Amino acid sequence: MTDTLPVLTKKDFASDQEVRWCPGCGDYAILSTVQGFLPELGVPRENIVVVSGIGCSSRFPYYVNTYGMHSIHGRAPAIATGLSVSRPDLSVWVVTGDGDAMSIGGNHLVHALRRNVNVTILLFNNRIYGLTKGQYSPTSELGKITKSTPFGSVDYPFNPVSLALGAEATFVARTLDSDRAHLTEVLRAAAAHRGAALVEIYQNCPIFNDGAFELFKDPDSRDSAIIRLEHGKPIRFGPNGELGIVATYAGARIVEVDRVGEDALLVHDVRATDASTAFALSRLSNPKTLAATPIGVFRDVSRPVYDDLVNEQVERAVAASGPGDLATLLHGRDTWTI
Repeated sequence: MTDTLPVLTKKDFASDQEVRWCPGCGDYAILSTVQGFLPELGVPRENIVVVSGIGCSSRFPYYVNTYGMHSIHGRAPAIATGLSVSRPDLSVWVVTGDGDAMSIGGNHLVHALRRNVNVTILLFNNRIYGLTKGQYSPTSELGKITKSTPFGSVDYPFNPVSLALGAEATFVARTLDSDRAHLTEVLRAAAAHRGAALVEIYQNCPIFNDGAFELFKDPDSRDSAIIRLEHGKPIRFGPNGELGIVATYAGARIVEVDRVGEDALLVHDVRATDASTAFALSRLSNPKTLAATPIGVFRDVSRPVYDDLVNEQVERAVAASGPGDLATLLHGRDTWTI
């Protein structure tokens, strides 16, 4: 007799905890989309783990009916790394925010991506510190007036996609909290990727940074503001597709399609071994206004996975000298002499 997994639904992934975010927070839309997507994995709930750090987004594990850990500030990628390496049977997800991931947690994030640990990282970017009541964050634009920068921020912001590509992440994408179809499509691609996957999600904070992404939601501006990336297709955007992207010696630039012809346009290739073109695309958007911002999958390539490499070393060591004896190691002689 063969055991078959029960068919799970969105309802199965909703916990019994009261969801406590501010009314109108973009986290609600992301939570609903993730709960609706998780049944697609075909993975038992007990084999899914959500690890978070600190911040509004990091309440996520309470609201998803899987295993989870609300950990410490910025350390979610480190904890998820240990879990993924020691339990390759699990589907490990990290939920973090722009402050949690890119300030105190920046080092952990970069190295998880560089090592290509088999985790999926959802980075909620609202360009502000929400839980601590509205200070500027590592992704806040120059001149941002907040409680901690009353005369305007003088820090140049991080671009999470550029940072991930610079760290040689094997999967990098960007999407929006309010675009359920696009968010689901990106989650599907990230979950199918083996290795480190980073998904930046623009997420509105209605209390401390309301309207930060209105440009992408207003029907009068969104078609000109958003550049939708699709693998294997020329990159065009604008209300009538009148604008496009061409590759240049220095990177990429926006052109009028009628002036250059469609054959001159850059064809998006997520499988490109060299991340230079993807990086150039990530630099198109204006860091202050976010005009002409690409969304979608920037990169999706294969590389040896950290978890596999570590476990292969362990297997070789055991084959060569037999299993270790922890008690003997702990109670054995000193390992050095002073």
